[in-house]
Amino acid sequence: MKTNGRHARAAVPIACVLLVAACSGSDTAQISVDGSNPDTRATQVDTTSQEPVPAETQPPTTVTETPTPRYETDDAEVLFDQNVVRTFEIDLPDGSLAELDADPAAEEYVEGSLTFEGETIEPVGVRYKGSIGAFLGCTEGPNPFVPSGAKTCPKLSIKLKINWDGADTEFYGQRKVQLHSMNNDPTLMRERLGYLLFAEAGVPAPRATHARVLINGEFVGLFALIEQIDGRFTRDRFEDGEGNLYKEVWPFDANGAVQPAEVLIDGLETNEKDDPSVDLIQSLARELLDTGAAVDDAAARRVLTKRTELDSLIAYAVVDRAINHDDGPFHWYCTGTCEPHNYYFYEEPATGTVHIIPWDLDNAMQNWTPDEINPIAAFTKIADDFGETRNNCQPFPFGPLSISQRSAACDPLTAAWSLLNEEFDRIDAEFRSGPFAIENVSRLVESWRTQIAPHVAEAADADPRALTVDAWNASLDQLLADIAAEPSRQES
Repeated sequence: MKTNGRHARAAVPIACVLLVAACSGSDTAQISVDGSNPDTRATQVDTTSQEPVPAETQPPTTVTETPTPRYETDDAEVLFDQNVVRTFEIDLPDGSLAELDADPAAEEYVEGSLTFEGETIEPVGVRYKGSIGAFLGCTEGPNPFVPSGAKTCPKLSIKLKINWDGADTEFYGQRKVQLHSMNNDPTLMRERLGYLLFAEAGVPAPRATHARVLINGEFVGLFALIEQIDGRFTRDRFEDGEGNLYKEVWPFDANGAVQPAEVLIDGLETNEKDDPSVDLIQSLARELLDTGAAVDDAAARRVLTKRTELDSLIAYAVVDRAINHDDGPFHWYCTGTCEPHNYYFYEEPATGTVHIIPWDLDNAMQNWTPDEINPIAAFTKIADDFGETRNNCQPFPFGPLSISQRSAACDPLTAAWSLLNEEFDRIDAEFRSGPFAIENVSRLVESWRTQIAPHVAEAADADPRALTVDAWNASLDQLLADIAAEPSRQES
């Protein structure tokens, strides 16, 4: 797997250096922009008077260069610097902001500008973003599970489209900026911590940090800044980053059949306009079926070793289960058809391998809390341990709201994945003694607590509906206690 790329800053143009020397006024020999010595070059002629005019009396030629914005020369390390909370200033016409606030769930862009680190980029596209969970309780429509109506929360997740006008513009190497509201996360830490844990375990994962957001000069709150998963992400993380990237399309359908090409193509985030082949991900699925890998651990090991980066694949399952990412690819929701969500798949052409990438971790590390004080568990909690099945692989109701789900291991890929116990146990032990060791997690979370505490207080002061500092600290304390007492940790 490729390490993160770095881009050198543009060098200072040599003409600028020479111009400074020409205008220095020092007693040393001066060299003009064209490279000649002003004391020896030919006398210039005024074409009106035809009288010779000494060169030294002519006004100097001024070369004006517009400095290249830093956002075009520096890379994403600036955005995702873990040591600072940066500020995004979004400006919109009043009518455009009113349009967004009137119907956030429409997810329609309006035109605005972004100011960051003293530089302004415009125009940019601005919209609210999310799914049912992101808008839950934040719109005034009558059905919270079908978001509609005007915005009611102090903040909502935001997406910025940098190349809004079609220009070939990048913002610190990004074309889109994801700012997540964290409205369902009173710890304000789950996404930042979860993505880092995946990355430290060897899974390709987006970078994340915290950011302040102002809209039309008004502070609206603290957000999670999450790296966009797109072609720039794949080129940064993989040796061959030009392959197909799929969002929320599983290799198998709900019946365990190889996913049709048209469904896969519909889920493409890259190469969608290039008449793409989906053979890599379909080949993985066919080989799992043809070899009986769902029930034979030796066959599962052969296929997954050939068609995936095996340690990274196993590490994904290790971290996902350790942090209770119950709203992820191992939760097969059955509202209509049964399917998982909150993940990406990437096909790496040079190696012929398929990789899974985590997404949307705002509900991770939450379902250890008792159901009676954790309303999210009613929606997200998974009934089975990894690899278990029940109800003859038919959908079944689960939880206080009897929401229907299906055992993930009824799927051929998950079934094969869960058979590799030797690899799972090895990587799980490494993860729990390393990145997920409670002393390491506590040290990291406490440093972030200190970093964002002033901004949590700032948000609470700005809006009475915002999370209070006391509630935030209590939630963060509970998170650390839950991680320390996590059931699998006690069994190991």
